[in-house]
Amino acid sequence: MKPRSFESLLLSVLDTAVDGIIIIDEHGRISVYNQACERLFGYKAAEALGQSVRLIMPPEFSLHHDRYVADYLSSGRRKIIGIGREVKAQHRDGTVFPVELSVGEAMTSEGRRFIGIIHDLRQRYANEERLNQLQASMLHMARVSTMDEMGAALAHELNQPLTALILYLQAMERACARPDLPSLIPENVLAVLRKAVREAERAGNIIQRMRQFVEKRSSQRRLVEINPLVQDALELTQFGTRPGSTRIKCDLEANLPQVLVDPVQIQQILVNLARNALEAVKGRPEAEISITTCRTEKRIAIRVEDNGPGIRAEAIPDLFKAFASSKSHGLGLGLAISKTIAQSHGGTLEVDPGGKGRGARFTLSLPLTAPDVEGNGDEPK
Repeated sequence: MKPRSFESLLLSVLDTAVDGIIIIDEHGRISVYNQACERLFGYKAAEALGQSVRLIMPPEFSLHHDRYVADYLSSGRRKIIGIGREVKAQHRDGTVFPVELSVGEAMTSEGRRFIGIIHDLRQRYANEERLNQLQASMLHMARVSTMDEMGAALAHELNQPLTALILYLQAMERACARPDLPSLIPENVLAVLRKAVREAERAGNIIQRMRQFVEKRSSQRRLVEINPLVQDALELTQFGTRPGSTRIKCDLEANLPQVLVDPVQIQQILVNLARNALEAVKGRPEAEISITTCRTEKRIAIRVEDNGPGIRAEAIPDLFKAFASSKSHGLGLGLAISKTIAQSHGGTLEVDPGGKGRGARFTLSLPLTAPDVEGNGDEPK
């Protein structure tokens, strides 16, 4: 067997390297180009050898390369000229990607040579991005879990004093209505007392629905009227907001057929849409949102529309993605979960982004008959 030359042995070793290895001369011409470089840049060795190294550089780097080498040579330095620098490289198809470049210098019988070792950084960055997303997701879910627990505890604690308040008010109302009192209670005072009883009962009902929202339970679907569901969701939305700050118009079609849904989950969608609409019109001089219901063929449609500025074009592709909120606060989960709930009911959640003087309009569409009630009824994870 004929012994291999040192040069062929060296090239064979270079071809086994994972990283790209390029050797250029003083004029920037490629004299060594291993197989890893072929995979990185898309050029075969036969195409790259003898070519300027600018072949694999994006324009903003290649324009300055020759001047950089000339300045280096004229300085008379004799040392490694770059270790672990992050630069940009360019594939044959024009794709520009980040690489880590280490450059060394060697004197040979044929003159000075520069050896470049090129490590592709795309996989490292992709792994870092996945790790960052995972950490962010875990943080968000921890916050969601904490808020669930806080919400349940808060609703439970508020329910007790509200119940006591209702009982006290009811007892006072009965006492004021007794005929054997020494002096009659003015009718206007009794009217105020009755209103206080009704408002306390209303607050108690809202607290009970809040507890339903944060309870971790399986989906429970049943036939329900959609209009009362919309009204309850609107009541939940307005709880705690400044009255009269936004005009809310409701146009609910009468005599709509019932739909088979989990009412708490559908309310969750409606509350989220209404709150987003309120946020969109916040601070506008004539803030207004409108909620309509209607029947379209075999579906019930609920539309929530505002007169805000509309949704920015760059936000639309990620609108229904989790953790993609453009708001300064919030988890970015609302629309993602809402879309999942709609789809699990065999429905859709669509958006007209508006803009150019029109506000955004979200449309929740629900089928009149659920295609798979038992198989798709779990809460979205």
